[in-house]
Amino acid sequence: MAKITEKYEAMVVFSTKAGEEAVKALVEKFNEMIAANAEIESMNEWGKRKLAYTINYETEGYYVIWNFTAKPDFPMELERVLKITTGVLRFLVTVA
Repeated sequence: MAKITEKYEAMVVFSTKAGEEAVKALVEKFNEMIAANAEIESMNEWGKRKLAYTINYETEGYYVIWNFTAKPDFPMELERVLKITTGVLRFLVTVA
């Protein structure tokens, strides 16, 4: 029997180039998107950290991790939106 929901983890690194307010707006945008389509188990903001290597000429990023339970089609939509959003440096969505 197929699973109806699955546990996922999304780690997102946001650009800090546009300022702290822009980062907070992006975090809130994705928090609302995940909450509307899934059940958030936890959200952990690591904050601003030095990147291991330069990405788009940036040396720092703002890290956020979400753990959530969702139907299998939502993570694909989340990845699609993350790919086209300005201000997202890197992301990884995995099955937890």
